[in-house]
Amino acid sequence: MSLSRITGLKRKAAALSALLTVTFATTAQETAATPSGGSVNMLEVLLILAAFVLLFVIWGLGQVLLLLGKQLNEKRRNETLTKAITVIIGLFLYGGASAQDAAAATAPAPENYGGLSALEFFSLAAVICIEALVILFLAFMARRMYRELTGAADVAAAATQEEDSSFAAWWKRMDAKFFTKAVAVEQEADVLLDHDYDGIKELDNALPPWWKYGFYFTIAVAVIYIFNFHVFGIGKNPEQEYAAEMEAGRKVEEAYKAKTKSLVDENNVTMADAAGIAEGGKLFKQSCVACHGQNGEGGIGPNLTDDYWIHGGSMNNIYHTIKVGYPDKGMQSWESMMSPVQMKDLASYVKSLKGTNPANAKAPQGDLNKD
Repeated sequence: MSLSRITGLKRKAAALSALLTVTFATTAQETAATPSGGSVNMLEVLLILAAFVLLFVIWGLGQVLLLLGKQLNEKRRNETLTKAITVIIGLFLYGGASAQDAAAATAPAPENYGGLSALEFFSLAAVICIEALVILFLAFMARRMYRELTGAADVAAAATQEEDSSFAAWWKRMDAKFFTKAVAVEQEADVLLDHDYDGIKELDNALPPWWKYGFYFTIAVAVIYIFNFHVFGIGKNPEQEYAAEMEAGRKVEEAYKAKTKSLVDENNVTMADAAGIAEGGKLFKQSCVACHGQNGEGGIGPNLTDDYWIHGGSMNNIYHTIKVGYPDKGMQSWESMMSPVQMKDLASYVKSLKGTNPANAKAPQGDLNKD
């Protein structure tokens, strides 16, 4: 087989890969424009389609690599190359089998990653990653074989060897000038001092430039530090940095609270502040006194000042009771008439009535609840 035929096959494989890639991109755009909620999980379809696109690319590169390997075997019989081709084919078959297994996994799963379970999503992602690695490996091997067939590898190796030798000489000069600056062994007698300690002699070598320049750098940093912290007072000491960070954190917390003030439900409700409790008292007077009494002592409804509760006495339970109500027991739902913040304030006011012991309090009802 001629090199021109191999080159033509490489071009065909590249064209096939480009065509499949364009098809995949078009499908992705159509999927993005399609509203969710259908019976088909488009994320799963896209991942499986991507796996098959990469599988076709692997097939095309595999064909090119097989032809290159056959041509190279005709030029040089080598068992190592045969083993390499066997490994590549094994990787290709493994990637294809993995893609088919992933495509078969279409059973319904909990919606964790775009409607896919964690196992399905990461399995498909792993298949795509493996196929991408196989493509890179195949492309590298194809390029290597092609260069060896055309003789470009020998020219590149010679150029690299020449470049390495020139680089080694350049590095030796730079090392002697800027990094080590040590006297050669043949010239050590010129810098030998008369110090002799039990046969251990001392050389008057210069300090390594990197160490000396590093020492100069620390001196410059020390001067900057002194002027920054002790002369001009621009820099902050650890206590000042801590105070500044705490203030920045407080501002972030206030901004978050202001933003999420209305995002209250029975799962995250907390006790309101004094102003909120006062607002809750107004709501109680408007909506709750008919059943629970002016001071929460009870009437048609239960006493709200003791430790006994029919539906729980925690902030979460009280908020939930106000929100959904218990119509079978005469407690209506206030969700449609009060905002989440208003229900929080009302629940906080009811919670604050505990232990007030109003006159004419109704007998306890429900179960004992201790905070």
